[in-house]
Amino acid sequence: MSAPLLEIAANSLASALAAQDGGADRVELCENLGEGGCTPSFGTIAVARDKLSIPLYVLIRPRGGDFLYDDFEREVMLRDIETCVRLGCDGVVIGAMDADGEVDKDTCHALVEAAGPLGITFHRALDTARDRSRALEAAIQLGCERVLTSGGQANALAGAATIATLVRQAAGRIKVMAGAGVTPDNLGLLRERSNADEFHASAGAMRCSAMRHRTTGLPGLEPDWRQSDRDRVAALRAALHDD
Repeated sequence: MSAPLLEIAANSLASALAAQDGGADRVELCENLGEGGCTPSFGTIAVARDKLSIPLYVLIRPRGGDFLYDDFEREVMLRDIETCVRLGCDGVVIGAMDADGEVDKDTCHALVEAAGPLGITFHRALDTARDRSRALEAAIQLGCERVLTSGGQANALAGAATIATLVRQAAGRIKVMAGAGVTPDNLGLLRERSNADEFHASAGAMRCSAMRHRTTGLPGLEPDWRQSDRDRVAALRAALHDD
């Protein structure tokens, strides 16, 4: 088994820097984690690329909801990937499904082609597949480096047995990264039960606004926000390397 690796889902530049400072091995840069993550802004990607020395992968997802995309959304994703290539990102995180729950190979192939030399992670669209085993084979055929999965469950620990099955099926042809609900307290058990060696977490904590004038009762305009926390990242890293 390879040395364990920790990826942090960073929902902002500040989260990405906290991930690096806490000892993460890689950042998946995104925004809007409340809806499962979407593509971050050009400015966020550009400054993160300037500031990070660890690998930077960018989530390519134009909206929340399902992974069935129309022609306009495909064009948006292709343009976002072009931006990532131009800015020198290390990889992109993709995924698309058809209406029957199969991997949309045509769309994904176009995204992979657009990425060129960049690494490719197939995201948790895999968890929505009609047949996760078949979806894993599709990701392998597309040339993806890894898939991110919770084993089709609400959290990775609950799906650990399925993740272990996918690891066995992968047989070294692709990495299977466990993610969703990963904490320092459950990481050791998750690693043991899943046999995965890459793990994905947000390490989030609430940040309190410095606003003295605070308003209430305005959904979506709350002053406080969630951000990856350096100490939580460090705790995850320590748990991962606690042999």
